[in-house]
Amino acid sequence: MQYKLLVLDVDGTLLNNEREVSKRTHSALMKVQQMGVRIVLASGRPTYGVLPLAEKLELNRYGGYILSYNGGQIFDAKSGELLFEKRINPEMLPYLEKKAQKNGFALFTYHENFILTNQPENKYVQQEAALNNMEVRATDMFAIEVDFSPCKCMLASEDEIALVGLEEHWKKRLAGVLDVFRSEPYFLEVVPQFIDKANTLGVLLAKLDIQPEEVIAIGDGVCDVNMIQLAGLGIAMGNAQDSVRRCADVVTASNEEDGVAVAVEKAIISEIRASEVPLDKLNEQARHALMGNLGIQYTYASGDRVEATMPVDERTRQPFGILHGGATLALAETVAGLGSMILCNPDEFVVGMQVSGNHMSSAHEGDTVRAVATAIHKGRSSHVWNVDVFTSTDKLVSSIRVVNSVMKKR
Repeated sequence: MQYKLLVLDVDGTLLNNEREVSKRTHSALMKVQQMGVRIVLASGRPTYGVLPLAEKLELNRYGGYILSYNGGQIFDAKSGELLFEKRINPEMLPYLEKKAQKNGFALFTYHENFILTNQPENKYVQQEAALNNMEVRATDMFAIEVDFSPCKCMLASEDEIALVGLEEHWKKRLAGVLDVFRSEPYFLEVVPQFIDKANTLGVLLAKLDIQPEEVIAIGDGVCDVNMIQLAGLGIAMGNAQDSVRRCADVVTASNEEDGVAVAVEKAIISEIRASEVPLDKLNEQARHALMGNLGIQYTYASGDRVEATMPVDERTRQPFGILHGGATLALAETVAGLGSMILCNPDEFVVGMQVSGNHMSSAHEGDTVRAVATAIHKGRSSHVWNVDVFTSTDKLVSSIRVVNSVMKKR
């Protein structure tokens, strides 16, 4: 399946427990964007709180999107245009405020770069503000000072039983007007009717003319279940609770173990396909060349993608038993060179111009690594390839850029 859209929950999925995008995950996501797959960051955070992550992943460059407020908005990272939003009728705010006050709950909402709340010192309000790098502003008259239509309102409390009780009451009382759900044991969210990640993702798919089967969705929370089920390939994080894992097609590693990277490396970057190129003949011809001496074997080849394997043994390891960086670069040049030769016309040949690599982790003697070369530029005078090298357990070892010059035969 040729996937066109990768939808990622943020907290507990894209980010590790330090609230960071790991190097491996960042590399994998940059790679899939270079391959033409667009990314959607789908989060309960406000748009303001997701924008720094969108910038880090260069969604503005590759045409990605932010789906914020658990579906309340769709923001086009490239154009800066707000493609969709649905807000709460301000007439509902006095009722929400009354119930919050009666139960002693913190009530807050988001606006521009600040949070407005009746309990500014509440630890959950403070955590939410820090998470989104937003200022906290206090008010004793929430319904009056919120002089705008909020995308969502949040109630916070350590009394989970009381929150559950109010949630059950509001699901009946507000049915047909607002939707309510607990996104965390201490949070009760109030959003416009029919707003969730899946429904809003459906709006985006319609705008982009993309079918659900062309989508991968990855998440870890209850709020992610509907979008996981909507996607052609729904993936739950290893740190997701059992109810989420049961709804997914695949369970990947946890957010502390680069689960997003593991998932996209398998589903997008290193997908193995059949080949029409006579690989047996190519491997035999190269048996006495450098490629053969290093044990490199082509396993798939086309004008868009080339794959090969190489053993980590006495020919390719360093003295202390791990894969030699030079052998890795030779493997990358081998697969990219074949890909460019397939692309060339009969009167053309290829000369290597540049190779540069980043080594992320090691492969050890006794393993067999696999290189996956993907064409990201196929010009008249040059080709550019991205080459990822994986261990037999699909751990990313190196990510390498190879530039080949296309020249005319004389």
